[in-house]
Formats: sequence, C-alpha cells, structure tokens
Amino acid sequence: MTTIRPTVQRRGAHQRLALVVGVLFVVVGIAGFGVTGFEGWVEHDHTQTLVVFAVNPLHNVVHILIGLLGILLWRTPSGSRTFGWLLVIGYGATLLYGVFVVDNEEANFLNINWADNWLHLAAVVIGLLIALLPYRTSAQGADR
Repeated sequence: MTTIRPTVQRRGAHQRLALVVGVLFVVVGIAGFGVTGFEGWVEHDHTQTLVVFAVNPLHNVVHILIGLLGILLWRTPSGSRTFGWLLVIGYGATLLYGVFVVDNEEANFLNINWADNWLHLAAVVIGLLIALLPYRTSAQGADR
C-alpha cells in the first residue's frame, strides 16, 4: 500500500521575519491613529509621538500599507525577499529624506524626527536581512 504524504512547505527565517515586520508595521500604524486622530494629515507637530517617534495620519497610513505588503508577501520565498528589498529601497529613501527635512516644517510632510530616522535605518538593515538571509529548500537541502 502506498502512502501519500502531504508536502510540507517549510518557511525560511526571512519569511517569518517578513511576517513579523509586516504585523508590527500594521500595529504601529493603527496605534499611531490613537495619537494623531484623523486630522492634520501632513501636519508637522513633534508633540504627536508614539513612544518617541513623531507621527501624523499620513505617516500612520504609510506604516499600515507597508505592513500589509509584508503580510501579503511573506508566504513565498521570493515574495518575502521582494518585501525585504522594498524595505531597503523605501526606507533608505525615507532615511535620506528625513535627514534633510527633520528640522524643516514646510517640507516635513511625514512629521519625521531623529528617532524616526534611526528607526528607518534599522528598517533598512532588517530589509537587508529579509532579502539576503539564506534558506534551505526541502528538495535541495542546501543554502540558497
């Protein structure tokens, strides 16, 4: 008698990390609305902080959208790696933007402060981990 075994798809560490990051971004985005409400979408007001990170409603929406991308893309190795590269490119650009506008009220439409800039640097590093961590495939048993 032949036994049919279901194929078990093992998730790589980069996939699990993409999911965790995605969920965290959604949670942070939703929590941000508890601080900002739904008015002043591009307001520059560093008194509106979530812990030490300045936020505004637009900033919250960006977090939610990025989080949803992570949740949608984590399921496949290539999807999670794409999410990692999106973090690297998106938050790398946001870090550069933030460094130049942190003290410029007119140009700082995301209400970025220095704590945000450090966190954006961390997001770039996490994106690199998601994009570049090796993983094993059950068929090959080797790192890719």
